[in-house]
Amino acid sequence: MKTVLLIATFIFTLSLSAQTPYEKGMNEAFALWEQQKNTEAVQLFERIASAETDNWLPPYYAGLIEIVSSFGLKDEALLNTKLTRAKEFLNNASEISENNPEIMITYALLNTAYIAFDGAKYGMTLSGENVAIYQKALAIAPSNPRVLLGKTEWDMGAAKFFGKSIAPSCEDVERAIVLFNEEEQTVPYYPYSGLERANEISANCKKETSPN
Repeated sequence: MKTVLLIATFIFTLSLSAQTPYEKGMNEAFALWEQQKNTEAVQLFERIASAETDNWLPPYYAGLIEIVSSFGLKDEALLNTKLTRAKEFLNNASEISENNPEIMITYALLNTAYIAFDGAKYGMTLSGENVAIYQKALAIAPSNPRVLLGKTEWDMGAAKFFGKSIAPSCEDVERAIVLFNEEEQTVPYYPYSGLERANEISANCKKETSPN
C-alpha cells in the first residue's frame, strides 16, 4: 500500500499560510498515515469528516486505513472491531456519494480482509459478494483503472485457486496500466493510486506466463 501512502504527491499544495483548515487537516492526516500512526490518522480523518459533512473523502480514508491495517491480524475480535468501524466509515462515505466506484471497490477490499483471515469461514459468502461488487463498479466506471485492477486481481486469485490460466487477467492488467497513464489527476486528495501495484502485477505476470 506504499502507493496509497504517497497519495500526498497528488495534492495541490499551497503555502502553509494559504491552506484552508480542510487542506491542513488532510495533509496532516496523510502524514500521520505515512508515519504508520494509523490510529491518529483515522481519528483525524474522522474529525475532518465531522466538519466536512458533504465530502466523501475523509470517511473513505478513515475506512481504508482500518481495512489496510487489518491484514495480517491474528485476533479475530480485533479484526471484527476494525472492519466494523471501517464499514461504518464507508457507509458514511457512500451516503454522501452514492454508487461511487472508489467506495464500492473498497467494500470489496474489506471483504477480502475477512477472506484473507479465514477463507473457510468467510470465503463462501463474501466471494460472491465481491464478484457482484466488481461487476457493478466496472459497469459504472469501465475506464476507472482502480476498478479494473481490483477486479483483475480478484479474477487472478480465483483462477489460481481453481488451477486455471491467469493469461486473460494479465491482459487486463496491461489495460489497467494504460488507463492509469491516461488518467487526469485533477481532484485534490482523490485516490489516484494504483499504477505501482499494476506494474508489479504485470512483472509477475510476465514471469508466470513466460515459457520455461
